[in-house]
Amino acid sequence: MTKLFSAISLLIFCVSCNNSPQPNDPIPTHDNFTLESTAVNETRVINVWTPSTYETSEQSFPVLYMPDGGIKEDFPHMANTLAKLIAEKQIPPFILIGIENTERGRDLTGFSEVEADAEYCPLTDGAKNFRAFITEELVPDINTKYRTTNKKGIIGESLAGLFVMETFMLQPQAFDIFIAMDPSLWWNDFNLIKEAKNHLSQFPKEDKKLWFAGSGAEDISKHTRSLETIFKEAAPENLTWTYSDEPNEKHNTIFRATKEKALVWSLN
Repeated sequence: MTKLFSAISLLIFCVSCNNSPQPNDPIPTHDNFTLESTAVNETRVINVWTPSTYETSEQSFPVLYMPDGGIKEDFPHMANTLAKLIAEKQIPPFILIGIENTERGRDLTGFSEVEADAEYCPLTDGAKNFRAFITEELVPDINTKYRTTNKKGIIGESLAGLFVMETFMLQPQAFDIFIAMDPSLWWNDFNLIKEAKNHLSQFPKEDKKLWFAGSGAEDISKHTRSLETIFKEAAPENLTWTYSDEPNEKHNTIFRATKEKALVWSLN
């Protein structure tokens, strides 16, 4: 039975290294542009959704960044969800920045010493370059093109959740809000968990928020629960965090099942 669970988890992870098609959500009105990146040596496609009050006011808005943010990925669904929650006054208005994937497995995974990981995603520490692209190239470009405040967050699921958690651990100053559903924390022999207390001991003094969730997937839930235990013991006082344990959800259902409560908790 354990071997069966492991095989299923590896299959899910292998699929998640590629661009998986998403259900057909209505595509909201949005901006679209390309950005030449030195950090990843590519031209990247960026999708931008602005709340309705952006055009009718001179207000500046906080920003939510999203890997897996292509039109054929999760961007339409997330934009529609934000629009709904904003209209219901459950969250303040945010701008959504969707980053379309090119080589998802390369960009969203960090360094790994586990040779078996190479069967599913390249062992290139591509996340380091992708993070530099977002923080050093994309964020300044968005701040130039749009009316933004200094407040910004990042959201991701599965491999993108791993990227969110690695960014939280390695470069917490990059964002104010971190949201991760079913992060693939077992990458590199769950090294992020092994080093979590060390990272938390060096946490910046600025206030940060972290929301993360784990599904019933065996190879993920045991690690997200371990991380919850570590946060209970070692989280700094300036970190506001919560863990949402979702044993009835599957890896491919948790994003849509939890996104509203994640956004309401995190963006307020």
